[in-house]
Amino acid sequence: MKIPFYQVDAFTNELFKGNPAGVCIVDEYPDNEVMQKVAAENNLAETAFVKRVTDEQFFIRWFTPVAEVDLCGHATLASAFVLFEQLGFDKDKIVFDTLYRGMLEVSKEEDWYWLDFPTDEIKTAEITEELKAAFPLRPDSILKGKTDYVLVYSHQKQVEETKPDFSKLALVDARGVIVTAKGDKVDFVSRFFAPQIGIDEDPVTGSAHTSLTPYWSKVLEKKTLHALQLSERGGVLKCNYLGERVTIGGQARLFLEGTIII
Repeated sequence: MKIPFYQVDAFTNELFKGNPAGVCIVDEYPDNEVMQKVAAENNLAETAFVKRVTDEQFFIRWFTPVAEVDLCGHATLASAFVLFEQLGFDKDKIVFDTLYRGMLEVSKEEDWYWLDFPTDEIKTAEITEELKAAFPLRPDSILKGKTDYVLVYSHQKQVEETKPDFSKLALVDARGVIVTAKGDKVDFVSRFFAPQIGIDEDPVTGSAHTSLTPYWSKVLEKKTLHALQLSERGGVLKCNYLGERVTIGGQARLFLEGTIII
């Protein structure tokens, strides 16, 4: 079996920044065990497997090195980039069907790619003993979405200087934990930690912004927001709050093109 493979830096217009994602283009899905082993071999935060369904619709699945996840923003952006830029997709938007999140759309405007995702429902939550142990600096407030905790701090510097205890963070009952604050030069900043799914710190997390966008839209009383993810690689995102949906914009650069041979 030969699988066309691309590695793309997402949510950046510079190589070696943003979040690298693997994109596998398949005619039929391999067994889950095979896809998981491919993702582990790639050792990227996510590897997407994309299958064409019709001329305008595709099916997408996402794997970390240790688990399949139900939503991934940067690997969806990377997949759309490959389809538009490398494989000549010539429609206005790409529709991805998914196992758990329904239909997702990605449109292109010049060199920006816009993810149309369902808005996460976030609610006030209590701090757990595991969160206390993992994050010694207490947040101003704690929220919980469908898969992640959100810890809100007062200042960008607190987010920059956060150093969680990953061994204790891995015990938190969630996909991961987002830390966030109002930005010094942008609307808001964040970081994302998820040792539970094999990612100590994710460079840029599109799916986290389905939680962050509605929160900061209400706090800042703005529908359109500019965000930075403050990982070592860093990432730039544009976010629009549309009620039940959010659109998340980012750029991308191709790093590698090849073939996986199984």
